[in-house]
This record gives sequence, C-alpha cells and structure tokens, in this order.
Amino acid sequence: MEQFLGAIDWKQALNVLISWLLFSIGLWTVLGKLRWKKRWMAWVPGLRYIALSEILDMEREGLVCAVLDILAVAASILNVEIFSERVQVALALIALVVIVTLYVYRIRLCLRLLRLFGLRKRWLWLWIICEWLTLLIIGTSKKIQPVTGVRLGEDWEAGTAPADIPAAPAHHRQAPKTGLSVDLRCRKVRELFKERYLLKDIALDIPNGSMVLLLGGSGAGKTTFVNAVIGYEQADATVLLNGMDVYKDYAQMKYRIGFVPQQNLIRGSDTVQHTVTDAAEMRLPADLPRTRKNEKVREVLDLLGLSSGADGLVSKKSGGQLRRISIAMELVTDPELFVLDEPDSGLDGVIAREIFTKLRGIADEGKIVLVITHTPDRVIELFDKVIVLAKDSGRVGRLAFYGSPAEAKAFFGKDSMEGIVMSVNRKEEGGEGLADEYIERYARLASEREEDVKA
Repeated sequence: MEQFLGAIDWKQALNVLISWLLFSIGLWTVLGKLRWKKRWMAWVPGLRYIALSEILDMEREGLVCAVLDILAVAASILNVEIFSERVQVALALIALVVIVTLYVYRIRLCLRLLRLFGLRKRWLWLWIICEWLTLLIIGTSKKIQPVTGVRLGEDWEAGTAPADIPAAPAHHRQAPKTGLSVDLRCRKVRELFKERYLLKDIALDIPNGSMVLLLGGSGAGKTTFVNAVIGYEQADATVLLNGMDVYKDYAQMKYRIGFVPQQNLIRGSDTVQHTVTDAAEMRLPADLPRTRKNEKVREVLDLLGLSSGADGLVSKKSGGQLRRISIAMELVTDPELFVLDEPDSGLDGVIAREIFTKLRGIADEGKIVLVITHTPDRVIELFDKVIVLAKDSGRVGRLAFYGSPAEAKAFFGKDSMEGIVMSVNRKEEGGEGLADEYIERYARLASEREEDVKA
C-alpha cells in the first residue's frame, strides 16, 4: 500500500482533479441542454467521452477517447521518479503518445460538437486553449442552441427511436397454413453503446404461386428484410413457409429457400452443365438417386433456355445468360421460396424482360418469387403483389403498403412504381418525405381488412 501511495504525485493529482471537475461541469451543462438522460456519465473519467460520442454519433472515437482518458489520468498522476531512468524514459514516451492521440480525438469531437450547435470553426481555438470553458459557454449560453435537423454522420440517429406510428394488430392474426407468412416485430442491432432499429412492424401473407416485388428507397431495409425472411439474419419475428417455421427448423428449411444475390457467384472455368450439376450435388439430398438429380438439372436448363449451350464455358456467356445460370443453380433444388436481388442488374430491357418472364413461369408452378429491382415499371404487369418499405421519421424501415400493383398505384396516387418510391423517400433524398403518413395510413387499412375478415 505504501509503495502504491508513493507512486502518486499528489500535487499533480490535485491539478488533474480540478481539471476533471471543471470539464465535468461543462459537459454536464451541455448534456443538460441536449436533454441527455445519462448525465451522470459526465463525472466519470472515460465514460464522459462515451456520453459525448453517443450524442455526436462518434461511438468508435468515444471508445478510443475513453481508454486514452483513463491512461492519461493515470500517467499524469504517476510519480516516475521512483522508477529507474530507462523505465522513466519509456513511460514518458508512452504518456506522450497517449496525450497527443487523445488531443487529436478531442479535436475531432469538438468539430462535430460545433456542427451540432451551428458554431463556426473558430471556436476550435477556444477548445484548444481551454476545453472546459468551451463546454461551459456552450452549455449555459441561451443564444447557443442545437441546430434542428442537422445530420452529423451518414447514419446519425438512424433507427435509435422509431417514429410513434401505430401498427396493424399483426400479432393476433392467424397465419395461413400455406404460402409465406411473415410477422416481423423488430430487427435491431447494437453498435458499440447504441441500439439501432433496422425494421419494425412488418406483417404480411404471400400465397403460393405469387410473384412479388419488394420496393423501397435506398436504406429502407429491403436487404435486411430479405435476410430476415430467409433466416440468414434472424429477427424478432415469426416466419412460416407452408406451415413450417423457418427459424425453428432452419437446418431443414434452408434447402427449401433459394436466394440469388446481385453478384454472379459462379466459376467461369466450368461449363454450364457442370455448374448446375455441382449445385445439385451440393444442395439436393444425398440419398436422392443420381438419375433424379440429372433429371432435375435437365428440367431447369430447359426451363431457363440454357440447354443448347450447356457444354459451353460460363466465362463465354453473356450477362443475361449468367443471370439465368445463377437462377438455375438455386432453382435446381426446387425451392418453395425463391428470392432474387436485382436479377436484371446491368441488363438491357429486352433481356431483363426475358429474365422476368422466366421468373413469372416459375411462380406459376406454385412457388413464391420475391424480387428486388430498381427498374420495376418495365415489367410491373408480371407481378401479383408489391411490398413497399419506407424509412419513418426515426429512419426505421416500416411497411408502407402491401397489395397488388393496381392497388398500390391507387393507394399512393401515383401512376408508376418509381413515383411510389419518390413519395416515401426523404426530402433530402429528393423525395416527398411522406413516409410516416403512408405507413400510418396503411396500418389503418390493414386493421380494417382484418376486422372485415373477422366479421
């Protein structure tokens, strides 16, 4: 104990205590102005930077500052004279690196703080001279207030607080025994110290034999929704495919779901025949006779128009043929749910229509085909249903509509799918910013539909 107490420079410790106290008072006032609930964090070394970084959406920088802050406090009160000269030099170098790094990160936090309050960068000079005084002025001055609507980072406040919009009573409905039933209550992720909502309150039933368009602007949660539905990234949800629980029986259900990503993940050095056959060998049951596997391969190649060039190398095929090969690799397993992410990406209109016509034929065989595409209007007549996802004012993906394309146009008052997307996109993204309105309106419509079914 005496050795430990002897290692402390008490005069320097007093200076650190005063500096900590003044900084904490200043941060306390700033957190109060921002109505931060965990203001007590301002008084704890390390945690004070975490509190500030959470507000500024700079969690990683805050974590670095928290660690360096504790190290800097320890280094500043340590009496190095009790150590050997070599140890003193090493500790001095470490302390210098810690203090300089912390100083740089503090400046980055300051710049973001100034942006939040709409202050000019010349305030940075005051911060460099005296941090606690800068915080105290910002926190106590009535003339300095946070700028409303400012976006600090690319995803500042994204999903931290979903908009208070009522949802249809999806939890109490009876799921059909056939088709796809999705009751997604919530999909959240944790980023360091902040929990974010990605999706919330999405409930719908898709009958077998349907070709469905998944529509929504950038960041609306289309890929997240697809990953949740196919079980790749599980959410707080109940997903049933023809009466089977996708999550509980995932080991079995994953073979009944086909997913074609946007990128073609196929080897160019193989022939088309070998590529699809290899997929059949890997994904079909091991006890299935080889003759039956070969038969399935032939059926898929015929369906997608690939039989005539099946002996050719994949690397020699056109963009449209590559997409059909990717589809064949998944379709050979005879999935009940078929999901495709932009199958027409990079293709011209004629070839894209050919791809979608093939998908329409797959749906007509009793399967569910769910498609994401950014050019839906050129083939919209091939779809049975449209799912529209939109970011609410809390930047959380919500269900803005589910129904036929004709019903969607009437609901949004638009004559195109592109117009529908623009209506729910945020104004800063070039849209009309009406997402909350349509999300709430559809929730009422879904509730009314359910009441009619019960009646």
